[in-house]
Amino acid sequence: MRFKPLIQILVSLGLVALPSLALANQNAVSGHPLAVVGFGDSLMSGFELPVQDSFTAQLEKALKDKGVNVTIANAGVAGETTTDGLSRLEWSIPDGTDLVILEFGANDALRGISPQISEKNLADIIEKLKQRNVQVILAGMLAPPNMGGDYEKKFNAIFPRLAAKYNVPLYPFFMEGVATEKSLQLEDGMHPNAKGVAKMVEGFMPVIEKAIAESSIATGAAQ
Repeated sequence: MRFKPLIQILVSLGLVALPSLALANQNAVSGHPLAVVGFGDSLMSGFELPVQDSFTAQLEKALKDKGVNVTIANAGVAGETTTDGLSRLEWSIPDGTDLVILEFGANDALRGISPQISEKNLADIIEKLKQRNVQVILAGMLAPPNMGGDYEKKFNAIFPRLAAKYNVPLYPFFMEGVATEKSLQLEDGMHPNAKGVAKMVEGFMPVIEKAIAESSIATGAAQ
């Protein structure tokens, strides 16, 4: 029964790290920041937003504010499909990357690309990253309703199936809380504004914090 108070004392003295900050403390000692890459399309790149308002920039700041020694590179390119992402994977993810936030699919759905093609491309990307000992968080996407029920069902199933198959963390819908809120979108009604990105980061934070705390990166197993 004395365990909990003891832990609280040690944490307050900085002698024991909370699980979500384990990697932050390790990085502070090593001096080597966690190297993360946001790999995706315009939702990742920060379409028509100042650099500091992009998803990667806001996420990096949010993590640093919690004491995590991290750098998040922006490898988002507007208009890209999963096919485009696969074709530039090798030069978009540099050596030394610890973690990739994989976000593709919106343009596939808008163009009506076969869900089988999208799934195969994403699977290839995940496999290639795993071969390089790069950890992955999969950011899910939902098909627009105007694509029809059959397409929507097949497309929406891609992301949970891949997450289960490859045992990677899944954030089910990258635009959660933003897709239906006009006040959080640009005038085009498709892309988030700065406040919308902040909402996305808020939703995504628990996923990346858990991935950092539970992953092999935190133990130094990944290169």
